[in-house]
Amino acid sequence: MQKMLEGANIKLSSFTSDINGKSSRRILNALLEGKKLDEEQLQELLHGSMHKKIPEIMKAVDGILTPLQKQLIKNIIDHIDDMSKRIEDMDKLISNYLDKYQKAIKQLDEVPGIGIQSAETILAEIGLEMKRFPTDAHISSWAGLAPGNNESAGKRRNSKTTKGNKILKTTLIQCAKSAVKKEGTFFYAQYQRLVVRRGKNRAIVAVAHSMLIAIYHMLKENKPYKELGEDYYNQFNKERKINAYLKKLYALGWKPEIATQQT
Repeated sequence: MQKMLEGANIKLSSFTSDINGKSSRRILNALLEGKKLDEEQLQELLHGSMHKKIPEIMKAVDGILTPLQKQLIKNIIDHIDDMSKRIEDMDKLISNYLDKYQKAIKQLDEVPGIGIQSAETILAEIGLEMKRFPTDAHISSWAGLAPGNNESAGKRRNSKTTKGNKILKTTLIQCAKSAVKKEGTFFYAQYQRLVVRRGKNRAIVAVAHSMLIAIYHMLKENKPYKELGEDYYNQFNKERKINAYLKKLYALGWKPEIATQQT
C-alpha cells in the first residue's frame, strides 16, 4: 500500500510510523472518496500529536489518485482488514487454549529475560510434563543447546552445540540477550564471566542453556524461580581464586610491603 501511495505522490509514511493507524486510515478514506483536504478537515481527522504536523501532512497528501489506483488501494485495505481479523481470531484461539498454561506462564515470566509471549512459545514447544525428559541434559540436547561431544585424550574441547528444536533454541537465545543486560542477576554474572574467554555468541548460548535448565527444574518440581545473584560464582573455591589473583599481582610486580606502605 505504501508503494501504491508513493506512486500517487502521497507520502504519509514520512510523517507517521503506521500508515494503517487511525489517523492515516481516516485520511486515506477521505482521499479515496475524492475529497480535497484542507487544514480544517485534517484537524477533525487527526488525533494526538499528529495535529502538530498538519502543515507537513498537507504537503504529503497533495497527490493525485487515479480511479485504478483508488480501486487497488481499496482492495489492499480490505485485505489488510481481513488479515487483521484473522490474526485477532487466532490470538483468541491461542489464548483460550493456553488457559491451562497460565500458572506456568506466570512462573516463567519471573525468569529474567523471559516475557509472556516468550513463555508461551517455550511452553508450546516443551509442554508442561517434564517426565518425557529424564534429566536436564536430555532437554538441553533436544533443544539444541547442549555442548557438542568433542573429547580427546580425556580433555574436552570447544565444539558446536547439537542440532535441536530451532524455535525453542531461537526463543531462548533472544531471551538470553535480554537477560544478560539486567545487572545484579546470575545470568548477567555468567555472561560477564564467559564473554572474555568464549566471545559474545558462545556466552549467550551458555546463558540460554542455563535458562532452559532453570525452566526444566521449575516445571518438574513445581517451584518458583530462585535468583542466585550476581556473586554466585564468588562463593566457590575462594582460596584458589585468591591465590590465582595473587599470582597475577606478583607477576605485575606487586609486593605486600609496598601495598602496606601505600595504605
